[in-house]
Amino acid sequence: MTTCTTIRAATGEPLAGTAPHARLWILLEQPGPWGRDALTESHLPAETGRALAALGEGLPVRVGLIRSVGAHADTTVGARTLLVARTDQDASWLATRRVDQVQVLPDDLDIEALLAADAPPQGLPGDPEPGPSQALLVCTNAKRDQCCAVLGRPLAASLVQGSNGRVQVWETTHTSGHRFAPTFVSLPDGYLFGGPDAAARGLDACRGRSSLAAAAQVAELAVLRRLDASSPTALEVREAAGSAEGRSTTGSTWLVTADTATFTVDVERVPGAERPESCGKGPVPFYSMTAAIR
Repeated sequence: MTTCTTIRAATGEPLAGTAPHARLWILLEQPGPWGRDALTESHLPAETGRALAALGEGLPVRVGLIRSVGAHADTTVGARTLLVARTDQDASWLATRRVDQVQVLPDDLDIEALLAADAPPQGLPGDPEPGPSQALLVCTNAKRDQCCAVLGRPLAASLVQGSNGRVQVWETTHTSGHRFAPTFVSLPDGYLFGGPDAAARGLDACRGRSSLAAAAQVAELAVLRRLDASSPTALEVREAAGSAEGRSTTGSTWLVTADTATFTVDVERVPGAERPESCGKGPVPFYSMTAAIR
């Protein structure tokens, strides 16, 4: 059967630089079925879902739903878990709360304040919920893409078995990049992983760090490979003076610092063959990115 993941594997599209740009992640537990646009197509009140979705508009913020791995009660009443995570290198944190009234949640979340907070703010809605300080969120939404469900659910189950309670593991609605399924995000570090070796969380399965722009993700991963790192770790990444990033050109230059060494990395956009972004969609042109360290 031809799927978006098999096509991606055949074309060899690189994973690096495909993580969504998000410095803040907001995830609300919502058991039961999810539609394609899960925030408004689930048993969550549609008005609440629309208000939550609007929180991230125009900002580096991802808002989604989570549910427990495997069998879970399909209920719309009672307290549920809220995860809020900031993924910036100098302010990386994860807050787990238990909330009762989801209808007022959009009004209780100050996005600008959360993006500026160096630690979980005292005023977060809900009650603190004890638990691991790391969370893995595996995309499993079949209505969004069948590959996420078919490949994501077994991965989520295996991550639960291997966590020994030291990590929160959840199913989630959407992390982008269906063609890289199974795919998941690690919080609060913000690294996304995909492909058949995603579970190992190694460098070759890393899509990038979500707090960085796509080209910066590629630059960081290139330096980590130069340093023979086995897994991703946050480095200082900044755009070089005069770089063309964001000016509709094909290249940009980044300065990546690891310990006392700073590397200059040129990132170029390279056109690739057409391919579908997800199952059921037609092929579209895409660009991958290459990095040269000098």
